[in-house]
Amino acid sequence: MRRTTGWLVSVAAAVAVASGAVTYAVADGDGGPADLKVPAAESADAGFARDMAVHHQQAVEMSFIVRDRTKDEEVRRLAYDIAQTQANQRGMLLGWLDLWELPKVSQKAPMAWMGMGDAPVGEDGALMPGMATNTQLAALGKASGRRAEIMYLRLMTAHHKGGVHMAEGCVRRCVVGAEKRLARGMVASQESEIDLMTGMLKDRGAKP
Repeated sequence: MRRTTGWLVSVAAAVAVASGAVTYAVADGDGGPADLKVPAAESADAGFARDMAVHHQQAVEMSFIVRDRTKDEEVRRLAYDIAQTQANQRGMLLGWLDLWELPKVSQKAPMAWMGMGDAPVGEDGALMPGMATNTQLAALGKASGRRAEIMYLRLMTAHHKGGVHMAEGCVRRCVVGAEKRLARGMVASQESEIDLMTGMLKDRGAKP
C-alpha cells in the first residue's frame, strides 16, 4: 500500500500544480483579461465555487484532526495530501469568486445550482452530500490509533463520494472552461483516493 500511496500523492501533486496554472485562466481559451467570462451570481459556476469551498474546508479539517490522532505514516501521508490539495483548490474557488466580484455566500440553499435546493436541510453541520456531522467530527477528535484511522477513512470516503457528485454536476452545468477542467480533475483524483481508502480500510479489517 505504501507504493500505491506514494504514486497517488505524486499524481495529486501534479494535479494541484496544473490546477494552480489555471487559477486565473477563467476564459475558455488562453485569452487575456479582455476575454474574461464572468458568470452570474446564481449560476452553476458560482454555486459550485461556493459550495465546494465549504465542502473542501471540512475535508481539510478532518485531515488535520487525524494527523494528530494517529502515528500511522500511511494515513498521515494521505491526510497531508488531501489537506494540501483541497486547501489549494479551495483557494482557487474563492479566488475566482473574488475575480468575478461575486458574493461568497448565497441566500439560496446549498446545491440549488444543481437543482437540489429543495432537498432536506442537512443536520448537525452536514450541509451537503458526504459531509460529516459535528457529532462525527467530535468523535474523530476523541479517537486515537486504528480507531481514528478507520473513522477518518470511512468519513473521507463518504466525503469524497459527495464531492465527486458535486464535481460531476459542475462538469455538466458549468460554462467557465478552467472551472470545468478543475472539476474533472477533482473527479479523477477523488475517485482514485476512494479506491485507495477502500484498500486501506480492508488492510485494517474494516469496510467503507
